[in-house]
Amino acid sequence: MAKITLEEALKRPITVDRDKLDATTEEDIRRYMIEDGVDPDDPSYLDGAAIVRPPQMIREHFGMTQATFAEVIGAPLATLKNWEQGRTMIPPYVRTLLNILDREPEAALRAIMAGRPEAA
Repeated sequence: MAKITLEEALKRPITVDRDKLDATTEEDIRRYMIEDGVDPDDPSYLDGAAIVRPPQMIREHFGMTQATFAEVIGAPLATLKNWEQGRTMIPPYVRTLLNILDREPEAALRAIMAGRPEAA
């Protein structure tokens, strides 16, 4: 695997054809699905797919500010803001934590807060 610096990555030319991407219609997407062997009229292709809510929805469910939520999950505030604004990808291990917080909020918060001085 080749490793490059961020500076080197930013110097590389953008290879995404934005015009082509913007011109893609729902009909095109449907055709691509059929070409890939997926029947767009049969929703069973979604079986087993997990609903993943964005971090902002999870945070708002708790009624927390970005600063408070970032502190609870142990992330820098700027990082949480980047995740919420879609500027950076959420690492898989953080996505797992967010999914647990979303699906089992009471147990997750108990586990996270256990042993913290403010929890005593």
